[in-house]
Amino acid sequence: MNRGTTAALALTVTAGLALTACGGPKPAPGSGSRSHAGAFDPVQVGKGFTGKGGNINVLMSADFQTLDPGNSNYVQTANVGQLYYRTLTMAKETAGKPPKIVPDLATDLGKRSADGLTWTYTLKKGLKYEDGKPITSKDIKYGVERTYARDVYTQAPQELNSALADDGYKGPYADGDFKAIDTPDDRTIVFHLKQPFAEFPALVSRSNTAPVPRAKDTKLDYTNHPVSSGPYKIKSYDRGRSMKLVRNDQWDPKTDPNRPALPDTFTFSLSTAQATISQQLLADSDPRAITLDSAGGLQASDTAKLNTPEIKKRTAAGLLGCTDVLNLNTETIKDPQVRKAIALAVDRSAIHVQYGGNRFGRMAQSYINPDQRGYVQQHTDLDPAGKPKLAEAKKLLDGRKVPKKLVYGYADATSRYKNVGTTLQQNLKKLGIDLQLRPIPAANYYTVLAGDHMPDIARSGWCGGADSGSVRTTIDPNLGPSLDGKTYGFSNIPRYFDPEISRDMYKLRGANGTSEELGKKWATLFDRAMQDYPLVPLVRSFTNSVVGSKVRNAQVGYFFGAIDLSIVGVER
Repeated sequence: MNRGTTAALALTVTAGLALTACGGPKPAPGSGSRSHAGAFDPVQVGKGFTGKGGNINVLMSADFQTLDPGNSNYVQTANVGQLYYRTLTMAKETAGKPPKIVPDLATDLGKRSADGLTWTYTLKKGLKYEDGKPITSKDIKYGVERTYARDVYTQAPQELNSALADDGYKGPYADGDFKAIDTPDDRTIVFHLKQPFAEFPALVSRSNTAPVPRAKDTKLDYTNHPVSSGPYKIKSYDRGRSMKLVRNDQWDPKTDPNRPALPDTFTFSLSTAQATISQQLLADSDPRAITLDSAGGLQASDTAKLNTPEIKKRTAAGLLGCTDVLNLNTETIKDPQVRKAIALAVDRSAIHVQYGGNRFGRMAQSYINPDQRGYVQQHTDLDPAGKPKLAEAKKLLDGRKVPKKLVYGYADATSRYKNVGTTLQQNLKKLGIDLQLRPIPAANYYTVLAGDHMPDIARSGWCGGADSGSVRTTIDPNLGPSLDGKTYGFSNIPRYFDPEISRDMYKLRGANGTSEELGKKWATLFDRAMQDYPLVPLVRSFTNSVVGSKVRNAQVGYFFGAIDLSIVGVER
């Protein structure tokens, strides 16, 4: 999913078994610290803590976009959602690595038919909502059906929907029954696909499959109190101000080995200025506090304090699955050699500095990385250290039609993105190209990039999609063709379409096989596409998140980019 100024999901949770209250060892803060470790190795605070009880205070600068699992495409909602809803499968985080897909409401990862077009799931026994009523397969089907009502739920996740048959369905309020899902009994749910999809178990980990009881569906008002199927439920919610989660006594931990549910309560402050969050966490003014704000809520002026021993031992950190790139509009910069020249002229090392250097990310050489399933070695002529290759770039432009002017569009709410444009101006001037900077309202940024006013060059970010451990869910959305294979896809910001490569990607969508087997084919096609330089990799995000001195089991999620709420605990 795209990461705008509000981090979007996309989508797509290490845990231990819950023990007795306050039981188990109590490691010192900072266990797993960075001594003897690489600069980008994950750091966990209080790893291995199993004590139950207490309250976690979550400091946030803004409210959640929504708490409705059927209308959620944001990482913050997905993170807190782990506490009050469950899905058929779950993306279980491990610091510094792509999440592992594990069963959640379902007994396993699903049974696939021989042709790959049908997936069948069986629900665990004893699943209940917060009111004690049983969770059924029909509730999960209804949860998926709601996400097809796009006139009501404008932010509904669509990866699962795009894989299912019955494209014409308009949702339960207009169409009634959804033919692509069968529920032969209360514990069985069967999905019918348009074509094989090896990563389907990851698609049903998305919030689409959170069960919703039809009788409790209040449409857009459902965000005020979604019915809990997880270990916590909403006790109070004052929108824009505060929220409190308490234990759901109908949740059975025997059915849920993924969520230890250590704290008794979570209290959310939803209107704390980000500068205040940074100051409070650094000063340890609330020893039970954490934040879900991006970059750990840290202000640039505060980052030097991370080196002090007292703060360092309270800082969880990790390399994320999120990578920023520059998209080169292939409809306006048509010549691949010109795009390559632009890519080689970019001083990526200077841009890395604009991002805050190694404290906030690692230089990226590709949109995909070796931790993802199916990865094969990628090849470009970009300098690994990010230095420009100006002489080589100029040589590529000999005898070619070079644009005199280009436009770089950037989200106007983030000064870093404007500063990137200033660096690009200086770089391209050396090629004889005048780069103009065009601010775009942050709220409309990705809408502009998908529309008729896409600039010549624009930054975007991606966090791995529904299955961030798979190369396919990064490659296909970002450089793949449209659903019919005739043009570029909706999320394909560079508008890249090659008659042969895009055709092969379209055919590969219908192939059967394992994620690893198919991933190698996707990665090989991606490597071929990158020889046309439709985009320039920039920075893979690294997040530091300071926590209170009594917080334990604090890890930065590879996908969430913030403290993983499903396993965090607090020393009493």
